[in-house]
Amino acid sequence: MDIMDQIKLYHADIIPKGAAYHLTRATLDTRRPRVFHAHDFFELLWVQNGTVRHHLPLGRADLSEGDMLFVRPDHAHALQGRGEEALVVSISLSPDMIADLGQRHSALRGRFFWADSPAPVLQHRDMRQLATVNAAALRLERAQPSVFEAEAFLLPLLTSLLDGAPDIPGGAPQWLADACASAQDPAVFRHGAAGFVAAAGRAHPHVSRTARAHLGQSPSEYINAIRMDYAARRLSGTADTLSEIATDCGIPNLSHFHKLFLAHHGQTPQRYRRARQRDVLQPTRA
Repeated sequence: MDIMDQIKLYHADIIPKGAAYHLTRATLDTRRPRVFHAHDFFELLWVQNGTVRHHLPLGRADLSEGDMLFVRPDHAHALQGRGEEALVVSISLSPDMIADLGQRHSALRGRFFWADSPAPVLQHRDMRQLATVNAAALRLERAQPSVFEAEAFLLPLLTSLLDGAPDIPGGAPQWLADACASAQDPAVFRHGAAGFVAAAGRAHPHVSRTARAHLGQSPSEYINAIRMDYAARRLSGTADTLSEIATDCGIPNLSHFHKLFLAHHGQTPQRYRRARQRDVLQPTRA
């Protein structure tokens, strides 16, 4: 059954008076949520353990350990655990603080909380990076919830994410940069080139010409690279079936999924999974 109802949360009820943020940790219910929730504040959340199903009005996607969402006030969503140990960390952030941060740092424009995207922007931290985020979150949890402490947590994280962001040439139009940021989200890349074009808000031929000029790729090539990176994370970090992963990538044809994955990673999905999961359980090199 589809989720139909929606509730709204308010920062005055979540963030203590005079504070800039509120951090919570939650083990998620495995039952399908009955309602979406939206809020009048910004939220940063990440999967610390297990697998989480992220429900959106236009669809759903499974998130694995290290996946991180930047949720704007206009995003309605719901979370569901896929297993008994699905744990998320959530930081509710003052809207005034986030607005001020975006105004002071031009590098953030069109990215993360400041992206004009129809769904929360998705980023990923590997095991080492996630350990750094979790250590910083522990400090944040124990500190006075001031703007200073919030920025001391956010700015190193955002800087590290920008370091790994898609390399968009300086002469590229802002709408293309925004589309590239939105394309990291499963709700966008699941629809392939059509999702990228919709995020760009321009006619398909114009988007194709501009993408080739500035990215050196067609929208389909750009999206497929993102899809295969997402698939690789799912293969190494979850026990989900190939069929589930391929469908979540927007490629339900398993033969086509195999060909794309092999072309991008030089291994079949099965061999890639066996190698990565074996190395995690029993490393073969120092």
